[in-house]
Amino acid sequence: MPAVVATMSLSLDGIGAGVAQTEERPFGEVPENALHRWMFETPDENRAEIDAIVDAGAFIMGRNMFGPVRGEWDRDWRGWWGPNPPYHAPVFVLTHYPRESVEMEGGTIFHFVTDGIHAALDRAREAAGTRDVHVAGGVSTTNSFLAAGLIDELMLQISPSIVGTGLRLLDGIGPVRLEQISGRSTSLVTHVRYRVLPGGFAESADPA
Repeated sequence: MPAVVATMSLSLDGIGAGVAQTEERPFGEVPENALHRWMFETPDENRAEIDAIVDAGAFIMGRNMFGPVRGEWDRDWRGWWGPNPPYHAPVFVLTHYPRESVEMEGGTIFHFVTDGIHAALDRAREAAGTRDVHVAGGVSTTNSFLAAGLIDELMLQISPSIVGTGLRLLDGIGPVRLEQISGRSTSLVTHVRYRVLPGGFAESADPA
């Protein structure tokens, strides 16, 4: 059966993003390259994991992962990734504000979902068919899916940095039972994949 896989880069103290996101600072107030240096400076030695992050039949992300626009869609923002985003599949963006779908080069289509995480997952599963669905972040969205018991696997990229303050992936989740599937270290990151076992979840509100 296809899995729902959450993918995220974290600091050693569990932070996946900073606060005060802007267009100039997509990950908010965290030190530059604290979380994603491995992806940009050593892509060859991490190629298998980079490819795995975007190897899904459909994706789900929060509005902050898609961009810095808040409130109504008052500008034609089309994501951080330029005209050809790396997903090449349907992407379901969680938001409280309706918007028409946006079709990009390479097969990426951003759909905007206003009725919560369960509706987004239903649509993503239908679009993905026999392939996995990836929850691509950000922190609040992945936290909500974890808290609701909707994640089958966690695919984490853990950087050897301690950020100190920011948004922690596992804050407020409660007990989560994990089984390690794989692990691999490279020069700037440790890749770990876990299976999320049943039990120990609490309800969480849908992200904005």
